[in-house]
Amino acid sequence: MPTSRLRTNARTLPIILALSLAFTITVVDPLVLSLNLPQVSRALDVPPQVVGLLGGMATLVMAAAVLAAGNLGDAFGLRRLLRSGLVVVTVANLLSMLSPNYAFLLAMRVLDGLGMTALLGVPLALLKTSVTDKQRPTAIGVFVAIEMVLCGVLPALTGWAVAAVGWRVVFLVAPLLAMISLLLTARYVPETPVQHRARLDVAGVILVGMALLALVIGLAAAQNGVFRPETWLPLAVSVVAAVLFVRHEHRTPEPALDLALFGSRPFSVALAAAFTLNFLMAGLGIVLGQFGSVVLALSPETIGLLFLPGTLLIAGFVVLSGSLVGKFSPRPVMVVGLLLMAAGGLLMAGTVNPAMALWLLVAAVWLYNLGSMVTSTSVSETVLSQAPSGQSGTVASVQLAFGMTGYAFGPTVYLLLLNVFFQREWLADTEARGLTATQGEQAVDAARSAVAQSPGGAGYDPNLLRQVGGLDLGADLADAVRLTMLTVSALPIAVAVAAFVLMSRRKRPIRTVRR
Repeated sequence: MPTSRLRTNARTLPIILALSLAFTITVVDPLVLSLNLPQVSRALDVPPQVVGLLGGMATLVMAAAVLAAGNLGDAFGLRRLLRSGLVVVTVANLLSMLSPNYAFLLAMRVLDGLGMTALLGVPLALLKTSVTDKQRPTAIGVFVAIEMVLCGVLPALTGWAVAAVGWRVVFLVAPLLAMISLLLTARYVPETPVQHRARLDVAGVILVGMALLALVIGLAAAQNGVFRPETWLPLAVSVVAAVLFVRHEHRTPEPALDLALFGSRPFSVALAAAFTLNFLMAGLGIVLGQFGSVVLALSPETIGLLFLPGTLLIAGFVVLSGSLVGKFSPRPVMVVGLLLMAAGGLLMAGTVNPAMALWLLVAAVWLYNLGSMVTSTSVSETVLSQAPSGQSGTVASVQLAFGMTGYAFGPTVYLLLLNVFFQREWLADTEARGLTATQGEQAVDAARSAVAQSPGGAGYDPNLLRQVGGLDLGADLADAVRLTMLTVSALPIAVAVAAFVLMSRRKRPIRTVRR
């Protein structure tokens, strides 16, 4: 670790640790619940139609309120808001442990989401104000490395704890992280100057919240059909709210988000990269779940362990990338990170088959993880370097809003691509074997039914995909995965080219002009 550049004294590292722990909660809290949702659902008799809402409620709340948190932090103090968020998260999770029914737990997830909203952009904004400009790139690298290690280790530890103790232990993870972060924040993290605003832009915050919330709901519903009212109506509401938000922000004297920020090419490219890396990581989980369980017959635990190899090595690279950002500029680091993610996708596209070696999957996931973390370091530095004085919280929240949007797009787009390509492949397979399309569809339905009864279980025979109707559906799905990975790999390459062309070698903070 390049401690000389970070000047890691008795105060600097505790600041980074406090802020990274707070941010990590926003990732780990929903993740460990999602991984253990079957146990929670069985224990509380959660109706099937509520299970998805229970798992995603906190994320939906964060999506709706992320910009509001940034504005409140700039207006009332980032440190004060962070501590309040940590307290709310602690209380919500401890109460969740005592949940007598699913309705109570659902209410606690809403409260937990409100608390975690303060932990999204605020830690990065505080990092900007707590270290010098020269220290910041390496500090961001350490910040991201801590988050990555914890996100790799805690879900596995939680799974073992749930198996030994029970589902209620899931809600101890966030309070433990929050208490450590609270103690370190109270002692080491300085308060930021408060931006004196005539008033908060309540209308702007509400409109952007509506746009993000409706977008996430619409994209989630798109997995069941793009043309259903449950899909297009929320998406239409999202578009209308976004248009009204832009119109309002141009006219109000105290906007929630100064749109002049988007006049900066580095800022816009960094947001595109934030969207891309989250889009790819969310979609990778879908591909691994479909291909790993259906074709390779891997258990969910094994699929989860694909993310662990090389964790410490990746953490070292992430810290190094922060140092390189400070020494040179975010541009080369961002380009390399995006190309690493593209390489992971292309490696998987070139090697995927029904007998694929596990080490090739591990290598592809490793490249994705490394690329996403390196890209994240350069994105955060670029975005924060563009933040005008007094707007660090708002600007950092914009980065997280784009990231959450990408994370919402990923599963839907990947599933749509997989379905389109898989249908094309099994129809071609059906025709080649002299079968009718109806016979092929019956074979696919029979295979899906068998997989649904024992997904990734020890009793599931992946050879069934080759036995139903004489079709080689395993190879057909592998080909669909190949085409999907080839298609999505074009996105990080395009953004890498945009970063190389549009970003300068030196960081140039923009100066916003008040209307």
